[in-house]
Amino acid sequence: MREALRSFRVATWLGWQIESNWTDPFLFFVYSIVKPVASVMILVIMYWVITRTDTTSPYFAYMYLGNAAYIYVGSILVGVSWAVIDDREHYQTLKYIYVSPIKFYFYLLGRGMARFLTGSLSVAITMGFGLLVLGLPIGLGAIHWPYLGASMVLGLASLAVLGLLLGAATLQMARHYWSVGESVAGALYLMCGAIFPLDVLPAWLRPLGFALPLTYWLESLRRAVLGAEASRAISPSLAGLSDGQLLLILLVATLISSVMSIYFFRWSEHRAREKGLIDMTTHY
Repeated sequence: MREALRSFRVATWLGWQIESNWTDPFLFFVYSIVKPVASVMILVIMYWVITRTDTTSPYFAYMYLGNAAYIYVGSILVGVSWAVIDDREHYQTLKYIYVSPIKFYFYLLGRGMARFLTGSLSVAITMGFGLLVLGLPIGLGAIHWPYLGASMVLGLASLAVLGLLLGAATLQMARHYWSVGESVAGALYLMCGAIFPLDVLPAWLRPLGFALPLTYWLESLRRAVLGAEASRAISPSLAGLSDGQLLLILLVATLISSVMSIYFFRWSEHRAREKGLIDMTTHY
C-alpha cells in the first residue's frame, strides 16, 4: 500500500508537470480559459440554430450541464490511456518507468489524477461562463450538495477504472492506437446521454446506453443540480429510477469495472511483456 500511494503521488506530480509546464504560466492560463469557452460556444450556437430558443430553457441547462461534466471523460478516461502512448512513443520512458520500483497500475491512476486537476479547471470555467454570461437557470442554493458529492465521487471513480481498462488495451497495441481514446470518448458522448436523453436514440442502441455507468452518473448530476422533477421530465426512460437507485447502480457498476480493470490490466501486462510491447517504439 505504501508503494501504491507513493506511485500515485509521484505520477500525479509528473502528470501535472507534463500538462502545465509546456509553456509559460500566462499562456497556459489563457489557453485554459479560451479552450473550454470556445468549445462550449460551438454547442451553444448549434443549440440556437436548431431549437430557436434561448438559454433559459430547462433543456438547455440539461444539455449544458451534461456537456460540462463530459469534460472529465476526455480528461480522465482518455488521459489515462494516453499516458501509455505518451511515455512509450513520445518521451520513450515507459520501459524505465516499468522497471522502476513503482506500481504501474497506480502510476496510471496518478497520471489520470493530473488530468483530473486540469479538467476541473475547464469544468469550473465552463460552468462559470454558463452562469454569468449565458444565464443558466441554476440556483446554487437549490443544489443538493451531498447528493452531488456522492455522484461525483462514484462517477470519477468509474471514469478512472474505465480509463485503466482502455490503458490496458492500449498497452497491447502496436499500431493505430493514437485515436483509440478519442474514438471511445466520441462514441460514449452519443450513447450516455451527455447532450440529449437516451429516448431519442434508435431502439437498438438504447440498451448500450443503459449499460454504461456514465449514463447514471450524468443523470444523478442533473438531478442534484437541476432537481429530480426537471430531469425526469426531459429523460422519461430514467424517470422510473429513484435518486438512491441511480447511485446504487453507479456504485455496483464502478465496483464491477474495478475488478475487471485489475484482472484485465494484469493479463495485458503479461501479454505486452511476451510480445515485447513495453519498450517498443514504433514512431508511427
